[in-house]
Amino acid sequence: MRIGELAQQTGVTAKTVRYYESVGLLPDPGRTGSGYRDYDDDAVERLQFVRDAQAAGLTLKESRTILDMKAEGHGTCEHTRALLNRHLADIDAQIASLQAARAELVSLSQRADVLDPAACTDANRCQVVGAH
Repeated sequence: MRIGELAQQTGVTAKTVRYYESVGLLPDPGRTGSGYRDYDDDAVERLQFVRDAQAAGLTLKESRTILDMKAEGHGTCEHTRALLNRHLADIDAQIASLQAARAELVSLSQRADVLDPAACTDANRCQVVGAH
């Protein structure tokens, strides 16, 4: 199949297909007699895997590592589980950071509710954000 058909079947653009080839996620396809790229069903499966891996939060580099391991005949479940757990830990850290930022904003908002705007006389700072 040609690049447009591959792109359509996998929900990516032809430009994305070419990029994935350039970074080694897809092997170089054969060419037709007239020079068009000629993809097989394996390319569809690889692109669907890469798309699904990205949706799960894996990077292209991580996807390539998994594909390389598969190509070498290695199992990938433990490796993939470790990658997913690392991403979960990263997300948990981001959530904690966002919760801390939210708590600080709530505190500042509550502070603003009780401060007297007439008492804000510092020409260089707002009393809401000042030391509390």
